[in-house]
Amino acid sequence: MNGCFEGVGLRCLFKGVSMAAPKPPKYLLAFDFDETIINENSDDSVIRAAPGQALPEHIRQTFRDGFYNEYMQRVFEYLGDQGVKMLNYKTVYENIPLSPGMPELFQFLSKNQDQFEIILLSDANMFGIECTLRAAGVYSLFRKIFSNPSGFDKRGYLTLGPYHTHKCHQCPANMCKRKILTEYLMERAQEGAEFESIFYVGDGANDFCPSVALTSTDIAFPRKGYPMHQMTQEMEKKQPRAFQASVVPWDSAVEVCRYLQELLKGKC
Repeated sequence: MNGCFEGVGLRCLFKGVSMAAPKPPKYLLAFDFDETIINENSDDSVIRAAPGQALPEHIRQTFRDGFYNEYMQRVFEYLGDQGVKMLNYKTVYENIPLSPGMPELFQFLSKNQDQFEIILLSDANMFGIECTLRAAGVYSLFRKIFSNPSGFDKRGYLTLGPYHTHKCHQCPANMCKRKILTEYLMERAQEGAEFESIFYVGDGANDFCPSVALTSTDIAFPRKGYPMHQMTQEMEKKQPRAFQASVVPWDSAVEVCRYLQELLKGKC
């Protein structure tokens, strides 16, 4: 993981940062969005707002691996040219289905907010994420959402920008979730927050990068059969015990919910 604090666990970077008084055990729960919280890719979903619900070939051919954010900027420009407005986007985003078991997991988390600090890291866009989470009634559960900035310009076109720049060669040019998570933990440590464990729920290759930095006290929840899960399995074969976090794959988020329920029971 060149440029991503190779070989360094997330917590050891922050030892000695905070001298705050001990607080009750609290867990940091980090979610991905596309194909994790929701059951599809929201960037693909917005195509439903396009004429004929399809993109022309000349737009699709501009895609370059690792530069999906730039590609989506062109897609939104095209959709704007076709008359797609804010209400059209909202209708799409608000009707994207949650992944199996996700409503049950959010219901559990809403009842145990004192135990979990919840954040979201996504390479989608802020407008779409907020629309979806508000429609599902779970927006308030998230302490912070990290995603690509988006908004509407004077023409009424949805515009998109990159989240940041980074030096990680494993991640898309516009976002390294490991860098985001590392910086967030530094910020929270300076504020006196200490997490007993970090839980990461995701599906994609860009979720694998931050999960590699987790330690033996943390849990990675990769969606079964998706790239994050496949990459953890491949790493275990090639470098046994190099992936330090415990791995709990899931088909339904109910499995994540049950694991967290058992965890809290053990603390009682």
